[in-house]
Amino acid sequence: MDTNPALSVDCVGLFCPQPLFQTRQALDKLKPGEILELLADDPAAEEDIKAFCRKTGNELLKIEKEGSILKFYIRKI
Repeated sequence: MDTNPALSVDCVGLFCPQPLFQTRQALDKLKPGEILELLADDPAAEEDIKAFCRKTGNELLKIEKEGSILKFYIRKI
């Protein structure tokens, strides 16, 4: 699976709702099919981003965990 991001957003140190706001703004800049990489360490981010993708129809490709950092790969639909 190709997860080469067109854009990366670093939300480490930010808490809800900032990661969601920045995710929405970043996805608005992308073309359909392009991938956003989002880095976050907010404990609520995993559930928030999953719910956001379900609600908006964008595809959550995968989540990687590196220590306390979560990396989300989201394909814009």
